[in-house]
Amino acid sequence: MRAVIVDWICQDKTVNDFRHTNRLIHETSPYLQQHAHNPVDWYPWGAEALDKARREDKPILVSIGYSACHWCHVMEHESFEDEDVARVMNELFVCIKVDREERPDLDKIYQTAHQVLAQRPGGWPLNMFLTPDDQMPFFGGTYFP
Repeated sequence: MRAVIVDWICQDKTVNDFRHTNRLIHETSPYLQQHAHNPVDWYPWGAEALDKARREDKPILVSIGYSACHWCHVMEHESFEDEDVARVMNELFVCIKVDREERPDLDKIYQTAHQVLAQRPGGWPLNMFLTPDDQMPFFGGTYFP
């Protein structure tokens, strides 16, 4: 067993060893890096993603979660790792991933928006759909199977 563990630790994986790599590969958050090899073309929250949404006039899908969130991991496996789901997401939205532990300000804003829109408390993962020009939420939910 020890040899298996040592062999696994010594594997020198590079970005080229993965089928997909997105912009989250450059982030320091372990939660964001966990999504760096999803087929979803994830962006971190920032000017690059927001400018792209405005320029292409595409709504923004912002997904907020954290490393210890069970349902965040389930949604990643069931949805964000699925090639067909990712293709639709990439075609229709600018997709932004947020670590709520690094950006509690964004989490608070969009949890509040979800509560107002849905008339019920939010949770994680939180998935909000925003307008491209002013990031105004127009729909949202938590775990989408």
